[in-house]
Amino acid sequence: MKTPKIILLALAAGAICLFFWLDLGRFLTLAALKAHHQTLMEFRAAHHAMTVVGFMLLYIIQTALSLPGAALLSLAAGALFGTVQGTVYANIAATMGATLAFLAARYLLREIAQGRFGNQLTAINREIESGGFHYLLFLRLVPAFPFFLVNLAAGLTRLPLRTFFLATMIGIIPGGLVYVNAGASLAAIDSLAGIVSPRVLGSFALLGVFALAPVLCSNFKTR
Repeated sequence: MKTPKIILLALAAGAICLFFWLDLGRFLTLAALKAHHQTLMEFRAAHHAMTVVGFMLLYIIQTALSLPGAALLSLAAGALFGTVQGTVYANIAATMGATLAFLAARYLLREIAQGRFGNQLTAINREIESGGFHYLLFLRLVPAFPFFLVNLAAGLTRLPLRTFFLATMIGIIPGGLVYVNAGASLAAIDSLAGIVSPRVLGSFALLGVFALAPVLCSNFKTR
């Protein structure tokens, strides 16, 4: 591995270790958000632009480094900015962070993955070239697939950057909207577990099937 890649990997690993060493995750909890909600609202009222920029930078860093706390940050977006603005800010920040993780995985790990799993990746790349947008949209809509793993795995393929960006931005809207909207009524939330109901999860799964339908139909016609 070349020196620039080693430096970048060391910086990312150092930032992740620092996060856990300082126990910064204690600030990304529902209890902490409720405890500091009034203070954050007062700061936002006095420094709105700074709050927006700071929130988005925090969300981008969290997503780019695959750190825990995405759901809490989406709740915070709703609590601070309301459903509409909060969804916009959270969506843009999450998409940018995911794109940075995607690019980092491609830059640091793609050559290694191609060297070790070239034969297996050939078939995957062939499928992605024809239906990459729909496959990624399905993975984003169905919450069964970890967000950070999709970012890293996509970077190891030949999926175009533009396709990754658009499919991510569109695909995370439904899930993000649910959490941001819940955050707009922060006082009514007792736990993160109860925010997404089985019916909502089923709706996401159905949306994922619709997103994948064009690829399935195309494969069926080809066969």
